[in-house]
Amino acid sequence: MKPTDYDQTNIPAGYDRGRDHGPEVLDLWMSVIESHIGRKSVSTILDLGCGTGRFSETLANRFGASVIGVDPSGKMLDQARRKARGTAVHYQRGTAEAIPLVSQSVDMIFMSMTFHHFRDPGAAARECRRVLRVDGTIVVRTGTHEQIPSYPYVPFFPSTRRMLEELLPDRARLRAVFEKAGLLCVESHVVMQTIAQTWGIR
Repeated sequence: MKPTDYDQTNIPAGYDRGRDHGPEVLDLWMSVIESHIGRKSVSTILDLGCGTGRFSETLANRFGASVIGVDPSGKMLDQARRKARGTAVHYQRGTAEAIPLVSQSVDMIFMSMTFHHFRDPGAAARECRRVLRVDGTIVVRTGTHEQIPSYPYVPFFPSTRRMLEELLPDRARLRAVFEKAGLLCVESHVVMQTIAQTWGIR
């Protein structure tokens, strides 16, 4: 399945309304990351495929770090810059296959639901390895084949199963891509999150 070119759509303008899970979900993921970072010093974070910056500000605040948000979509970055509230987050246009940063310049790389957008996952993993400092950490938040049966909408829209199978990696492939680039998988597990939705009649 071909990755979406968001600059050819109007999706960025309404992206946050459709993907905003609220502060509880953000706090959940920050806590998950903290539990694995431990006492490691994190001064610079790369939010790779940052989109509209949904996680960027929270990462900066939670870890007291400088965050560099990189995304190939100019429209997405425009939305992110409009929301910027401080000087700790900077946004830059670029791709995962050619990250616009010098080697060994970040302590942590965070990727949220971006892996399936990479045109060349192997090249993206090698670039992550290049810009990551020694003893750095990569956090990959993504759906996988194994989770598809648990998606609540799949039984109601059966055609989405095939679409998701084409779009998402399985866990073995995900792990293999990064290990081939010289990275070590420390831990992999499913994080359960509850998303509340309120419906009304207009």
